[in-house]
Amino acid sequence: MAVGLTVWLVTATGSSFVTNSYFWLLVLLRGLVGIGEASYSTLAPTIIGDLFTGGQRTIMIAAFYIFIPVGSGLGYITGASLASLTGDWHWSLRITPIFGLVGLFLVVLLCPNPPRGVAENNHHDGNIRSSYLEDIKYLLNNKSYIWSTLGVTAMAFLTGALAFWMPSFLFRAQVSQGLRPPCTKGSCNSIDSFIFGAITVVSGILGVCIGTGLARWLRNKVPNADPLICAGGMLGSVPCLFISIFVATASIPATYVFVFIAELLLSLNWSLLADMLLYIVVPTRRATAEALQITICHLLGDAGSPYLIGIISDAIQKSKPPSSSWSFLSLQYSFLICPFVAIIGGIFFLMTALYISDDRTAAQQLVEDTFLQGPTPEPTVEMNNPQSG
Repeated sequence: MAVGLTVWLVTATGSSFVTNSYFWLLVLLRGLVGIGEASYSTLAPTIIGDLFTGGQRTIMIAAFYIFIPVGSGLGYITGASLASLTGDWHWSLRITPIFGLVGLFLVVLLCPNPPRGVAENNHHDGNIRSSYLEDIKYLLNNKSYIWSTLGVTAMAFLTGALAFWMPSFLFRAQVSQGLRPPCTKGSCNSIDSFIFGAITVVSGILGVCIGTGLARWLRNKVPNADPLICAGGMLGSVPCLFISIFVATASIPATYVFVFIAELLLSLNWSLLADMLLYIVVPTRRATAEALQITICHLLGDAGSPYLIGIISDAIQKSKPPSSSWSFLSLQYSFLICPFVAIIGGIFFLMTALYISDDRTAAQQLVEDTFLQGPTPEPTVEMNNPQSG
């Protein structure tokens, strides 16, 4: 994790000094930023899983994942503010390495490295190993892991699309209504980025706290409460997304309200998704499970959703002469893919709910059968009498 954060710090800082004539270098450095982030984000939740169990683990996971929407929202606020104040977008990339440097020192000085599964078992056998191929085969046979990964991917698709396009969507809506002048130069939607960032921070904090509280309250009563809450969050966001897309033509404040509710419902899932993975996968395979899930959800989710919506919007926009109104409507129509993806994601989590109890029991049984036996003792050799040979 420390090496990953170091790579992230160096590449993030370096990318802020790239000039316009070296765009390829900016792309390369931003790609390397992702490598640094991935090496941290795949391991950090598993360390939390190795330190805590049960309700305590749920709280600690919530404390960790609450900073995903908080960090994302603060990124909009600080990035837009610095770019506006300095008149240079490069400064929006120079603020985050400062926080990253603090995080690096904390990881190096304070982060423990517990044995895998030590929270489940005080007699952990550190000699247990499995190959990456064995881990993959195990995960492919874990039905709730497969369905929840598909659900996470749908959620990443939504959050990526909203994060990338929502400030522009709000700006275009106001231009089409004559509330804002068209963009001419500089940061056109800095105010919308600031407001959207604030919405993301507040909705993220409330959503993670509410989702964690619901899970702790329902878990003893409903064995598959976690995926049902995730499904409820995804499906509940559908009408809010529809309304926010279409109400933008009439009322920007109402749009902010429904975007807030949609993000609140989506944020119910953040901590529960990580908690589910930790208790349906045996400790020695959690890092592989995290890595594979993160790869799939980014590759098929938020890596492509902004591009897909942009392609659809451009294709629609070309069908008529350009205008501010048509520029907004083309993006509005392309945004309609988001509610349908939310419906599909909700179905994925409902499928997860069908299998999660059995997979959780199976993982616990494997832990008991494998870990609770403790290290295999060395065989004792009975020495013969030296005089008898």
